Amino acid sequence: MAHPMRGATAITGLGMTPMGRIFGKSATELAADAVKLAIADAGLRKDQIDGLLTNAGVTNAIGLNMQNYLGMKDLRLLNHMNAAGSTAAQMVQYAALAINAGMANHVVCVFADNPLSGGSGSGAAYAGAARAPGRPKGMAGLYTAAGYFGANTGYALAARRHMALYGTTQDQLGIIAVGQRAWATKSPIAQMRQPITLEDYHNSRWIIEPLHLLDCCLVSNGAVAVIVSSATAAKSMPQPPAYIWGMGQGHPGDPQRAGWDQETETGGNLAGKTAYAMAGVGPADVSQCQLYDCYTYTVLVTLEDYGFCGKGEGGPFVEDGKLGPGGALPTNTGGGELSGYYMWGMTPLSEAIIQTRGQGGERQAKNDVVLCTGNGGTLAYHGALILSPHAT
Repeated sequence: MAHPMRGATAITGLGMTPMGRIFGKSATELAADAVKLAIADAGLRKDQIDGLLTNAGVTNAIGLNMQNYLGMKDLRLLNHMNAAGSTAAQMVQYAALAINAGMANHVVCVFADNPLSGGSGSGAAYAGAARAPGRPKGMAGLYTAAGYFGANTGYALAARRHMALYGTTQDQLGIIAVGQRAWATKSPIAQMRQPITLEDYHNSRWIIEPLHLLDCCLVSNGAVAVIVSSATAAKSMPQPPAYIWGMGQGHPGDPQRAGWDQETETGGNLAGKTAYAMAGVGPADVSQCQLYDCYTYTVLVTLEDYGFCGKGEGGPFVEDGKLGPGGALPTNTGGGELSGYYMWGMTPLSEAIIQTRGQGGERQAKNDVVLCTGNGGTLAYHGALILSPHAT
């Protein structure tokens, strides 16, 4: 018997602002633009929206205030959520559960951020937050004193551990970067559209070994909003519905002490099992993947934890280029966060919606079952969605 949540709800609206070095608007203004675009995309009026879930990036500039800024009244569902990069998937999950329980009809989920400023580099956007005043002192400040701050350090250590345990190579990480850039060349909304080779990857500067510049995600200003509705309502709405077949979360935690290994055994394992069971599918049924890719290593370890290959086999699994255009497992078809745009968990989600709708143009891939994941912290928080253009 099918799970009662399989296909009960659908994503019916998508709104995206321009991405990248976009200046002149606050995160609140960008969020409002994305919400307006999503409402129009769904063929709704603003007064038909009765749920609003918000997620802010590193600038933390949007929250519950978005309701008043948007002029929305009498909402039946409202929250500000933050589980880092896993939040986008979680917002959709909570919206779907609320709609299925009769608590709301059409819920907007929005993410916005504008960490970039004119005249400063991308690295400065997040470095400032990592070194902000008020960082822990004394024993609690040993990590910072030793140079451990920001996301780059934690992911570099995770990748190095995987290499030490399983023999994963730099070339294998590079193949992921090259494949995603190849997808980005086919996307008119990608920030980076110049093809790269494995040699280009190796020649890119080190950030923190073993991570090169081309192992690391972009930094972007922008906003994305999506609307979740019931499957019944979706059938009469203008866009092809992206039916939500499966949902899952997995949070291993990260107490940063011996014996904890979320670096190589991520929450994707638990999230995947839950989502697959709800959707009634397994890895062999997945047509394409839209995976959170803050680093190339994140893609590799996520593939392992979702059962596409065994633990430690991610490197050999990707070596033949199967994730890139023409490959057996199309992955991050818009270029992902490495080459497309960086909107936290909204990057894989927005591309998953585009692909599920069949609106990918030159980059469109087979889309019967689309796996979409979100990741936060240093592989500490995880959310998953399985979408399909088919209602059942």
